[in-house]
Amino acid sequence: MVTQSPPWIGLAGPTASGKTAVALAIARELPVEIISVDSALVYRGMDIGTAKPSATELAAVPHHLIDIIDPAESYSAARFVQDARRLITEIRQRGRMPLLVGGTMLYFKALMDGIDALPQADPQVRAALDAEAAALGWPAMHARLAAVDPATAARLAPNDSQRVQRALEVWRLTGQPLSSFFTRAQHREPADEEPLLIALEPSDRAWLHARIAERFEKMLVQGLLDEVRMLMTRPDLHPNLPAMRCVGYRQAWEALALGLQGDAMRSTVAIRGVEATRQLAKRQLTWLRSMTTRISVVVDKVDAAQAALAWVHAGASGPCPGAPSFQPMEKQ
Repeated sequence: MVTQSPPWIGLAGPTASGKTAVALAIARELPVEIISVDSALVYRGMDIGTAKPSATELAAVPHHLIDIIDPAESYSAARFVQDARRLITEIRQRGRMPLLVGGTMLYFKALMDGIDALPQADPQVRAALDAEAAALGWPAMHARLAAVDPATAARLAPNDSQRVQRALEVWRLTGQPLSSFFTRAQHREPADEEPLLIALEPSDRAWLHARIAERFEKMLVQGLLDEVRMLMTRPDLHPNLPAMRCVGYRQAWEALALGLQGDAMRSTVAIRGVEATRQLAKRQLTWLRSMTTRISVVVDKVDAAQAALAWVHAGASGPCPGAPSFQPMEKQ
C-alpha cells in the first residue's frame, strides 16, 4: 500500500495545455492510475468534442471516471468528490498512486477544500430561470447573480448559462450564495496529508490560443459535426442539458439547428467554438490562480513532462532541481 505523502497527485491546466501527454509520461515512470477530473469526459458517446483519450492511451494506463454516464444525465461536483475519494482509496490499496488529471477546476477545488451539500436540481426553478433568460438574456441574469453572489459571478462569463443558472438556482432554493458552500467547507480541519497539485500554465496566451485553434480544427476533421448530428437524433437530448452545453457541442448544435450548410457551417462552428474554448481556458486559469498550494510549470517555456516528473519525484518536499519557477500568464 502507498503510505507516503502525497495521498494523490493532481495535474491541472487549461484546455489544450498538454495534460494528457504529461500524464502519460508520468505513467511510463510511476505505477499510477488516472482519475479524470473533467466534467465532459464522463459522458458516453461524446468522444471527439471532448478530446477523449484514444483507445491506445486508455489502454496504456488504467483510467477512471470516463464514459460513466449517458448525455441525458447530469454529474455534479459533489458526486465527483464522492467518486474520487472512493477511487483514491481503492487505488492506494492496490499499491498504486492516484493521478488526477483534468481541467474542471471546480472539481479539484471541491476535492481539496471540501464542499457542503448542495440542493438537488429543481425542475420548476430551472424552468422559471430559463423563461427569464429567454426574455432578458443571460448577461442580465449574470448581473442578477452579481447582486446576490458577487464571488461566483466574478468567475463566470456572462453567457455561461449553465453555471449562472445553477448559481441562481442555489440562491433561490437556499437563500445562500453558491460561494458560501465552499467557504464553509474550507473552515474544516485540514487533512493530515496534502496532495501534490501540479499546474500546467502558459506564460503567453498566444501560445495557448494557437493550440486551441489547432485542436478545434482537428476535432472538425475527425467528425465533430457528425458526432453532434448523431446526438441530435435522440429525442431525449436537447440543448439545455449540461452535456449539450459543453464547449464545442453547444456551438455545433446551434449551427446545425439553424440549418447552415457547407463552408458556412464549418466556419461558424470553428469561429464560435474557438472563441468559447478561449473563454473556457481563461476561466480555468482564473480558478488555478486561486489555488495557492499549486506548483506551476510554465508549459510553453520548458519540457512540461520533465518538469512535472521532477516535482513528482521530489514529492513537493522542497526546492526541486529542474522544476522552474512560475511566470504568470499575462492578463487576457
